[in-house]
Amino acid sequence: MTYVITQACIGSKDTACWDACPADAIHPSPNKAEFAEHEQMYIDPAECIDCSACEPACPVEAIYPEDEVPDELADAIALNRDYFASPACNTASN
Repeated sequence: MTYVITQACIGSKDTACWDACPADAIHPSPNKAEFAEHEQMYIDPAECIDCSACEPACPVEAIYPEDEVPDELADAIALNRDYFASPACNTASN
């Protein structure tokens, strides 16, 4: 299982989850220029260690375990995976 950032992040893009993540699994990094190019942040399912540190840190409650994402937000699962599957995505630089 991995954690997923849902659409509630759009408009907030608070970096508390990024600060809380011990695995650096949340991208894009607020320290990179690419951060401004994205509406929200995403959790890399390959890097996520399922520690749950990001979930309570999120002030807008946008983060869920993948198997607990509400049905109305289920599109977020594919959006997170697609972000990391994109050829333009290079998590080492995000």
